[in-house]
Amino acid sequence: MPRGLFADDALPLYERTAAQLLDDLRGTAARTGDRLPSERALATRYAVSRVTLRAALAELESRGFVRPASSRGWFVAELGQSPDPAMASTAAAPQVQGFADYAHVNGLTASSQVLSATVRPATVSEAEHLRIAPGADLFDLHRLRFLDDLVVVLEHNRLPLTVCPALAETDFNTASLYATLRAADPPQLPSVADYSVEARHPMPREIELLEIGDTMPMLVATQLTFNQADRPIELTVQVYRGDRYRFRASITNRT
Repeated sequence: MPRGLFADDALPLYERTAAQLLDDLRGTAARTGDRLPSERALATRYAVSRVTLRAALAELESRGFVRPASSRGWFVAELGQSPDPAMASTAAAPQVQGFADYAHVNGLTASSQVLSATVRPATVSEAEHLRIAPGADLFDLHRLRFLDDLVVVLEHNRLPLTVCPALAETDFNTASLYATLRAADPPQLPSVADYSVEARHPMPREIELLEIGDTMPMLVATQLTFNQADRPIELTVQVYRGDRYRFRASITNRT
């Protein structure tokens, strides 16, 4: 475990726990607004009592790294890197940017309307993509996604429930899917994605939900996302309004 901001064997247990938690948050590239695992899960992870864990969280809160939300748990506030190189934390792994991440970086407000959220058996095709057994529990999520209250995309996410059982209990009207994955135990970091885009005419339901006419072109993106261990964790289809989405990519010759 790398030494963190508070690391010193002579320090009280709660401060050493705070150091470990801060290092782990930085090492998993947690972002402002991400929800931390439950206090029970954190206490188990660091092999400390709930009292010690709460003292560690209070220490991090006093330094501005985390913040509590009444009845909703703890959230990342700001993980600015320490200016002292000796206190530097583990380098962040590359990650795939989610819809909420994109909005945050660009100063936009992301919001969602959940159309359905269920757990169901995976089909044979889904199982092949996600490398799970046919019939295994799959979390199936349909949402409308908005930027600054303007509808942009109709999104269908499918994830193996085993990668993050909390998916089935999370309200994705307000929660970020990728933040929930990053807060899983163990963390699931969306690191690499296979991505394809095609244009087509809208379906009747898409016309209604995306508030368009029947001549508006749709850009349909299919994404298979892998975690830090190169395991597929998400199969997503996104149907974008053609007037509110532009796809950009950098093409590199690796030979």
